[in-house]
Amino acid sequence: MKIYPTKNIRNILLLGHGGSGKTTLTEALAFNAGAIDRMGRIDEGNTLSDFEAEEKRRMFSISSAIIPVEYGGHKINIIDVPGYFDFIGDAYAALRVADAVVIVVDALAGVQVGTEKAIELLKKIDVPAFIVVNKMDRENAKFSKVMDNLKETFGNKVLPFELPMGEGEEMRGVVNIVDMTGSERKDNRCFDVEVPEDMKEALEPYREMIMESVAQTSEEFMEKYFDGEELTQDEIHHGIRSGVLDGDLLPVLCTSAVQNIGVETLENMIIEYLPEPDEFGPAVGKDPRDTKEIERECAPGAPFSAQVFKTVVDPFVGKLSVFKVMSGVLEGTTDVINSTKEVKEKTNHIYVLRGNKQIEVDSLLAGDIGAFSKLSKTATGDTLCSAKDPIVYPPIEMPKPVISMAIEPKDKGDIDKLSTGMHRLVEEDPTISMARNNETKQTLISGLGEMHLEVVCNNLKQKFGVDVDLEPMKIPYRETIRKKADAEGKHKKQSGGSGQFGHVFVTFEPGDDPNDDFLFIDKVVGGSVPRNFIPAVEKGLTESMHHGVLAGYPVTGVKATLYDGSYHPVDSDEMSFKMAANLAYKKGMKEAIPVLLEPIYKLQITVPEAYMGDIMGDLNKKRGRIMGMEPTDDGKQVITAEAPLAELFKYATELRSMTQARGQFEMSFVRYEEAPAAITEKVVAEAEKNKK
Repeated sequence: MKIYPTKNIRNILLLGHGGSGKTTLTEALAFNAGAIDRMGRIDEGNTLSDFEAEEKRRMFSISSAIIPVEYGGHKINIIDVPGYFDFIGDAYAALRVADAVVIVVDALAGVQVGTEKAIELLKKIDVPAFIVVNKMDRENAKFSKVMDNLKETFGNKVLPFELPMGEGEEMRGVVNIVDMTGSERKDNRCFDVEVPEDMKEALEPYREMIMESVAQTSEEFMEKYFDGEELTQDEIHHGIRSGVLDGDLLPVLCTSAVQNIGVETLENMIIEYLPEPDEFGPAVGKDPRDTKEIERECAPGAPFSAQVFKTVVDPFVGKLSVFKVMSGVLEGTTDVINSTKEVKEKTNHIYVLRGNKQIEVDSLLAGDIGAFSKLSKTATGDTLCSAKDPIVYPPIEMPKPVISMAIEPKDKGDIDKLSTGMHRLVEEDPTISMARNNETKQTLISGLGEMHLEVVCNNLKQKFGVDVDLEPMKIPYRETIRKKADAEGKHKKQSGGSGQFGHVFVTFEPGDDPNDDFLFIDKVVGGSVPRNFIPAVEKGLTESMHHGVLAGYPVTGVKATLYDGSYHPVDSDEMSFKMAANLAYKKGMKEAIPVLLEPIYKLQITVPEAYMGDIMGDLNKKRGRIMGMEPTDDGKQVITAEAPLAELFKYATELRSMTQARGQFEMSFVRYEEAPAAITEKVVAEAEKNKK
C-alpha cells in the first residue's frame, strides 16, 4: 500500500442502527476501490469487517473494523463500528480518530433509535457528516418518505444530494443533484449516463434548495445568488464543502450497497466534501514532565505522536495496538515511548490493518491509521510519541458497564485460563470488567448488556478454550441490630494438663449509622480482664462480625463494649478470650434483634420526556425512590433515583425495552438500608437451606 500525504487521507466512521447495512456498504466501497475482487456477503460469512467467528455466527458486527481503501488518488480509512448497543464502546473509541461520520439509514425503517444515537455521538465530536439512505432497492422503499422522516428529526440542514433512478425494486441508478449527472448500474458497476428527462422537473426544487444553502456560505455567493447570476460548479462545490465542514449542511445520499448502486458517488463526495485530517487545528495534550498544555499540528513536520484507539487480541497472532498518527511521521526507526505509562515500547514493524489482514508499510504520515504488534504495556487510550518531544493526550471516555453476572469455569481446573482469557478480552474491550467479590465468593463480569456478556463467554471458549457458566450475582447483604443487649461469654475447658479459661461481659448496641464499621469500646476497670487479653477480645469480636447470626452476612453499625469479666492466672490465654468473645457475640446479637440490610444504589437515568411516566412507575415497583429530575440541553430528562440492588439485576435490559433503547443509565452504591420483612424471610430461608 502506498504512503499517502495528509491532505489525501480521509478517516470516515460509519454509524447507524444495527442492520442498516454498514458492513455491506463497506464491502461495496472496498470493491469499487479494487481492494477486493468480489463483494462478500454477511450471510456467507466472508465480509472484510465481520471476520470474527462470533460475528459470522450471529451475522452482525460485534467489534469495529478498519478497512482502508485507495480510491481516486486518496486513502479512505473506513471504520465500520457495530450498530447494536451492547457493543457501542468501539464507537466511542473511534470517535477520537474520526474526521467525519457517515450515518447509514435503512430506507424501509427510516430514522431508528440507532440513527438518533449516531447523531448524539456526532455531537460529542462536532465533525461533518453525510447521511446515506441504504437499501433503496427494497420493495416499498420511498426516498421522499425517508427525507420527510429525516427533516422531522434533524431539521432543514438535511438536504438530498441524490435521487434514485426508479423506486424500490425498480431502482437502477442515482442522479447527482449537485452536478446534474446520472449513474446507472450495468454488470455490477455503475456508469455515467445522462439525467433521465422524466426526472429533471423533480430535481429542480432540490437543486434550488442546495443553491440557497451554498449562497449562505459567503457574502460573495449570496450577492451573486440574489442578483440572479449562476454560480460556477467550482463555486458550488466550494460552498457545499464549506457548509458541510461548518455543520450547516447535512447531505443525504441514496444507495443500494448490495447492488453497488450510488456507492461510487458516495466515494467521490467523501473525497470532495469531507475534511482532511489537518483541517481541525492542532491536537491538544499535556507535557508529562510538567503537565502544561501543549499542541501538536497534524503535519509531517511536527514531532511524532499517536493515540491508540483499539486493541485487537488474538491467541495466535498476539496483541495489535491500532492507532492514529496525530502528528509527525512514523518510520521503522522512530524511537517510540508510551507517555501515558512512562515506559519505552519496542516496535519492529508498522502495519496497516484491513479487517483481519496485516499489511506491512515503511512509514505513516500525520492523520493516517496504523498498528503495532506486541506492545507489552500499551492499552487502548494510551499515547505513543517521540521520546524527545513527549505529549499525553486525554484518555478515551468509554461507557460504563451496567450489568453484572457471576462467571465460573465448568472445569474447575480452568480458573487460571479464565483469568488469563478475561484479562486479554478486557484489553480488547474496555467496556468489560472483571472482579472477584471475596464476600460472596463469586467472580463477576460486567458489561453493557446481556448479549455483551454472552459474547464474552463465547469468545472465552473459542479463543482461549475455557467453557464457562453465567449465574446471577449474589447480593452482598449486611446485618445489624435494633436494640441494646448484654451478654456473657465464658469459655472453660479442662482435659488434663493446662486448661483454657476466658470470661467476658459485653454490651452490644446499635451504632450511630448502620453503615458504620464495627466499633469496639474497652470499659474494663479493676483488672477483671487483664490488659494483655483485651486485644484478643477485640479480635474475637471483629472476626465474629464477619458472620451475622441472622443469615451469615457481615455485621455493620454495631458498638460492642467490654465492661467486665474474669480470668484464671494459669489457664487464661489469648485464644480463650477470643473464644469467650465469640460466645458473647452469639448470645448478645440474637437478643439485640438482628435485622438484614440491603445495598441501595443511586441511579441516573436519561430518557426522552415521553417515557417519564413508564420509568417512574417501574421504579416504584422496584421499591425505588425518585430523588429529582433535571432537563438536559437536548430535550431529555435525567431522573435521579435510589433503589435496592436486588431489584436492578436486569435493569439494563428492562430500560432498553421500556424506551426502545432510547434510555441510558449509570448506577453507583450509596449505602445499606434495612430490608423489608418479606425479603429478610426469603434471604434467611435461603441461608438455612444452604447450611444443610
